[in-house]
Amino acid sequence: MPIADNKIYLASKSPRRRELLRQIGIDFEVLLLRDLAPRGPDVTEQVLPDELPYDYVSRVTQEKAEAAWTIMQHRRLAMRPVLAADTTVVIHDQILGKPADHNEARAMLSQLSGQQHAVLTSIAVVSTQGRWHLTQRSEVLFATLSEQEISDYCLSAEPYDKAGGYGIQGSAARFISHISGSYSGIMGLPLFETTQLLRQAGIHIP
Repeated sequence: MPIADNKIYLASKSPRRRELLRQIGIDFEVLLLRDLAPRGPDVTEQVLPDELPYDYVSRVTQEKAEAAWTIMQHRRLAMRPVLAADTTVVIHDQILGKPADHNEARAMLSQLSGQQHAVLTSIAVVSTQGRWHLTQRSEVLFATLSEQEISDYCLSAEPYDKAGGYGIQGSAARFISHISGSYSGIMGLPLFETTQLLRQAGIHIP
């Protein structure tokens, strides 16, 4: 059944995900989850003991979607599908989150230098018609980086709000020699897969 106003809620504060949704003509409102004290976050992004990367990113994404759906109901907002997403970078089965500081960003980029790593982006959609979820995987190969290149990049603002400490859509693109998979997925929202899920939820996408 089509949604009356053909609009969704996006449970993400990522400007990149907003840009990508606009790219394919999706009308949305941002529905932010709480991530600060005193009541604590709506969804914790801590990795559970022995949790594998795929299980981690899938769990966090589905929890975000369900939390946003609950918020929508509690606030008595217009009933629309909710889209949530989460991206993680994985190298040698190790999850690389967002670097907390300059030293952590340098360490992550040094680890990625000259290596291939995976980018997992999980998306979840919740609506009155059901729940849908999938995780898209891409592979990214970094060139070997010099200490100066790493240092210069870490002096910019780019590494600090991105999983793995880099953004493919920014100046780090010059470090990447090859990708396999979804460019938009590496950015944070695989558009082909997102389109399929939103259509299942009743959103009309020409």
